[in-house]
Amino acid sequence: MSPAVWGGVVGLGTTAGLALVAARVVAIRRPRLDARVLPYVRDLVTADRPAAPTEPRNALTAVFGPLVRQAADGVERVVGGNPSVERRLSRAGLEVGVHEFRVQQVLWGLAGFGFAAAYGLLRTWVRPANPVPLLLLSVAAFVVGVLLRDNRLSAQVTQREAAILAEFPTIAELLALAVAAGEGPVAALARVVRRSGGELSRDLADVLARIRTGEPVADAFDRLAATTGVSVVARFANGIAVAVERGTPLADVLHAQATDVREAGRRALIEQASRKEIFMMIPVVFLVLPVTILFAFWPGFIGLSLTY
Repeated sequence: MSPAVWGGVVGLGTTAGLALVAARVVAIRRPRLDARVLPYVRDLVTADRPAAPTEPRNALTAVFGPLVRQAADGVERVVGGNPSVERRLSRAGLEVGVHEFRVQQVLWGLAGFGFAAAYGLLRTWVRPANPVPLLLLSVAAFVVGVLLRDNRLSAQVTQREAAILAEFPTIAELLALAVAAGEGPVAALARVVRRSGGELSRDLADVLARIRTGEPVADAFDRLAATTGVSVVARFANGIAVAVERGTPLADVLHAQATDVREAGRRALIEQASRKEIFMMIPVVFLVLPVTILFAFWPGFIGLSLTY
C-alpha cells in the first residue's frame, strides 16, 4: 500500500482509540444509577435485600481486589483485636471499617515487600548469593509494613486527642457564654458547632445530629462520654448530661471545666519543661557558651600574636 493509505489507516486507528478513551472517561465520571436513586429509596433497602455491591473503578482493582481482600481476611485472623481496632478507628475519626483498615495494612505490607524484593533482586544481580535470606527479609518487610499501619493508627489517635484537648477550653467557654446569654443547651450547641471547626466540633456535630433525630440530650452526651478517649471530654459530656437531667446551672459547670483544663495544660507544660531541662541546656552549653568564650578571648590572642 502507498504511504497515503498507511497514513489514513494510522489516523483512523488513532481517532478510534481517542474516541474510546473519551467515551470511557465520560462513563466513569457519570454518577452511577445507585448513587442517584438510593438517597431517595434508602429506607426500602433492608437487611433481607442488601444493596448491590459497588463496581470496581478500574481493571487493577477488579483483578487484584479479591486477592487483597482475602489477604486482609488472613491478616485479620492472624492479628485479631477487631474491637480494639474499631475503637481506635472511631477515636481517630476515620470513616473506614475494620475490613478496610485490614486492606490498608495489606497494602502497606505489600509496599514493604516490594521494596525488600527490589533490593534483593538488585543485590542478587550485582553479587549472586543465597536467595533464602532475601526471601526472609521480604517476608519480614511485609510484617513490618502491616505493623507500621497499626502504629500509624495509634499515632493518628494520639494526634486527634491532642487536638481535641487543645480545642476544649475554647469550645467550653463558647458554650458557657451562649448558655449564659439565655440560650438552651441544644441551641447553644448548634451555635458553637456552626461557628467553630476542628475535631471536637466534629464530635459535637455528631451529638447535635443525634439530638435532632429524636435522641434525648442526656443520652446523646452519655454516648459521647462512652465513645471518646479523652477523659476531659468524657467529664464534660457527663457534666452536661447531669446538668440537663437535674437542672443545675450549666454555665458554671462549663466555666469550671474550661478552667480546670487550662490549669492542667499549664501544669503539664511545666512538668514537660522540667523533664527536658537538660536538653534545653545543650544549645546553651555547646553552642552559646563556646561562641561567647571565643569572642572574649580571640581579640586578646590576636593581640598577643601581633606582640610577639
